[in-house]
Formats: sequence, C-alpha cells, structure tokens
Amino acid sequence: MRYNRYDRFPRYVPVDERRAKAERKIKQIRKKNPDIRPVVIESRGSLARTWWGKAWNRNLEGYADYHNRIGRGRSYVRHMAVIDLQISPGHVAAQVMGSRSRPYTVDIKIKPMPRNVWAAIIKDCAAELHSMQELLAGRFPKSIGERFTSQKHGLFPSPSEIVFNCSCPDWAYMCKHVAAALYGVGVRLDESPELFFTLRKANIEELVAGSVRGAKDELLSRAGQTRGAALDTAELADMFGIEMDEASISKPARAKKAPAKTGKKPAKRKPAPGRQLSDDTEMIYGVIRRSRKGIDFAGIQKKTGLPEQKIRGTIAALHRKNQIRRISRGVYKGA
Repeated sequence: MRYNRYDRFPRYVPVDERRAKAERKIKQIRKKNPDIRPVVIESRGSLARTWWGKAWNRNLEGYADYHNRIGRGRSYVRHMAVIDLQISPGHVAAQVMGSRSRPYTVDIKIKPMPRNVWAAIIKDCAAELHSMQELLAGRFPKSIGERFTSQKHGLFPSPSEIVFNCSCPDWAYMCKHVAAALYGVGVRLDESPELFFTLRKANIEELVAGSVRGAKDELLSRAGQTRGAALDTAELADMFGIEMDEASISKPARAKKAPAKTGKKPAKRKPAPGRQLSDDTEMIYGVIRRSRKGIDFAGIQKKTGLPEQKIRGTIAALHRKNQIRRISRGVYKGA
C-alpha cells in the first residue's frame, strides 16, 4: 500500500482506477475459476431496480444495528469491488477487492425462515397471490408487500439472523467488504428473485399453493357448492399458473341420479358433440403418450413450444380424467 508523503493515510484511489483493478482481477480469477459471478451495476442511479432488490436493501438500511455501517459498502459494490458472489441455502460467499492485490473473503450465514413466521405469512397471504410470475415480479397488493417487509414477522432477516465474517484486518463490527457483499445480494435478487427463498430456506411453492387453496375456499364460499363443484384442479392450475398437487385439492363427489324404474334398459349415452380434444391438448397428450419412460414439464414444453400455463392446465386436466398417469414427481406417462 502506498502512502502520501505528508501523512500516514493510504493514497486516495480514483473510481476509474478501482474499477479497472477489479476488472483485471476478474479476468485473472476467471482463468482458474470460470464460474465466478461478479456483481455488475450498469446504471448510475439506484443500486436495485426491482421490488425484491429494493426491499432487501431497505431492510438492511432500516435496522439500527446496520444503519451507520451498511452505507460503507455502496461505493464498493457500485465500482465492481464484489468480484464474485454466490448464493446458496442459508449462505452467501463473496470475494471483495480492497486495498491489497488479493481479494478479501466474505462469509455470510443467514438463518432459515422460522416455521411459525412462514406459516403465518402463508395464512395471511391466502387468496392474495395469483401466480408464481406475479410473486417474483413483485406485482402484488401493497398490503402483501407490507406483510413481507414487516420487521421481526416478515420475510426479510433481522440482524440477529445474520452472522458474517471477513478476512480483512478491519476491526469494525461490519466492514465495508461485508456491506458490499450484502448490497450485492440485492443486485442479484434483481436478476433472480427466486434466490431470496433459496437463501432463507423457504419453499416458494408452499406460499403460492397456500394462496391458491385460500382463493378456492373464497370462491366456493361466494358461489356456493354447486358452482364450487365445477372449480376442478385443471381450472385452478390454469387460473393461477401452477401445477396443483392432487392431494391438496379434494374432488367433490358428484351425486348420481337413480335411473327411472320404467322396466326398460337405459339407453347408452352418446358423447356430446364438440367434446373432442383441442389441437393443443391433443399435441400435449400425444407427446406424453409416445414417451415410453415418461416425460416432465420441461420436455413437453421443448417438444410443443406451448405456453407454460397452457401445458400445466392441460396436464392437470388429462391426469384428472385418467388419460395420463404420474410415475414420479413432475413426470407423466400415458395411462
């Protein structure tokens, strides 16, 4: 480290010089480890663009424990100092460039979502979330956003749920390298918001499925049991954009009318006109039926090129009619 001739403080390093140094280091490390993922911010405005990224940053800045320290990492993350950031269940691993030539190693552990808090959120959000796509895009009612960001009882971690360590010699409770890595998580959530649920070890499908069940209960209470009988698995899957687990939805029993006692044998019913399979349904059914070992959703989408909601709704309908069978989780075969 070079010092100014008039004092003992490190020489000020201009922004462009710091960014160029980080870029050189990234190229050097990538030769040995091509899987590194640097945090890159293109715009000069806000560090985060999406609801999830902004909410993550606001949560960090909102706690008194972090308020006076988290800001130290803003310039670092903005100037590409976070040359690698990896997110896994309950863990964030990062390499952050500092004043020395070798990057510092940052290790952050985040506790899983408490089960009682998670269960309460699923219950409170019932009938409010309409699809996985809207959830990840942050397109939900303001009340849901406030529930998610509620301190102590929301989705986002509190200071007591975050433990971190850095290889730098800084004695501060939260050094600028840790702060930069935490801001880097917000940037990464802009790109892949589903990583938030990975980090907190929370099953995102439970949240959406719970909301779908709540929505169905509300529809049944409004429309009555007669209309409720018509809301089957296929309709719910198509409506909310997910594949419902058949075990989570009870199929209403349809009362069979007793044949009139006329002494005559009941005539065989002919299939009603217009009940043939649609072209898209026939295509999906054909792909599943021709697969000897079974095929999953990704395989069906690749072969048909149809929209996700169309495929999931059709799979649910075919399975309900016993035209296909599920041989393992998410894998289907002709019946």
